[in-house]
Amino acid sequence: MSNKTINSEQGHWLLAKMGKRVLRPGGKELTLKLVNELDIGHKDAVVEFAPGMGFTAALLLEKKPQNYTGIELNEEAAGLLQKRIHTKEYKIINTSASATGLRDSSVNKVIGEAMLTMQPDHRKSEIIREAYRVLKPGGFYGIHELGLTPDYIDPEVKKDVQQNLAKVIKVNARPLTKSEWCTLLITEGFKIKIIAENTMDLLKLKRIIADEGIFRTLKICFNILTHPKAKRKILEMRNTFNKYEEHLTAFAIIAEK
Repeated sequence: MSNKTINSEQGHWLLAKMGKRVLRPGGKELTLKLVNELDIGHKDAVVEFAPGMGFTAALLLEKKPQNYTGIELNEEAAGLLQKRIHTKEYKIINTSASATGLRDSSVNKVIGEAMLTMQPDHRKSEIIREAYRVLKPGGFYGIHELGLTPDYIDPEVKKDVQQNLAKVIKVNARPLTKSEWCTLLITEGFKIKIIAENTMDLLKLKRIIADEGIFRTLKICFNILTHPKAKRKILEMRNTFNKYEEHLTAFAIIAEK
């Protein structure tokens, strides 16, 4: 798979192609909670891992931080987002979140959403380690990721959920339980400060309206209905989400260095 161009075979990019802007498992509500709890101000240097099409980036820039750096591996997405950011203090770097090239202890807020889920566990740790490295002591790392529930989920059920999600969204999705997400962060030196949770209703009409508004929801529905191949794939995604509904959730976690 090339990281240069957007691959609309992958679930998140396919939804973006249909007009969906909010591509977070816990929806706009959980993203807003995460951003608000990070309490970003004018003196903050902020890094966002995998900003994608820039929904959260726009929220962060509204806070007018001193600096903002988006780390986006996909070359096309990085280029599109860079066109919307025109100041010396705000920039997009086309590189991996596990090797940002940023200086040690150079920022005080890092945020990443719906991106660790798509990595194998060892890569999750590499990215978390990089967040720790670039953060100043006392800095905060906020994540918003797909989760599994309950904490004591049967290993066979967990395996089944992960395999079927990966198959349907065309990304190696590996959601974790709350304790597993926390353990990954703690292992790399972080201290857990805040945990929030919301239902994973990404493709339910009520959530789409809440995230996108009624007019954009109508536009998304029209786009899906007029693209039969996309419709087929999105319905398959929705059916899979519904099948595992009792085991899927979304977590927002803020950890301190």
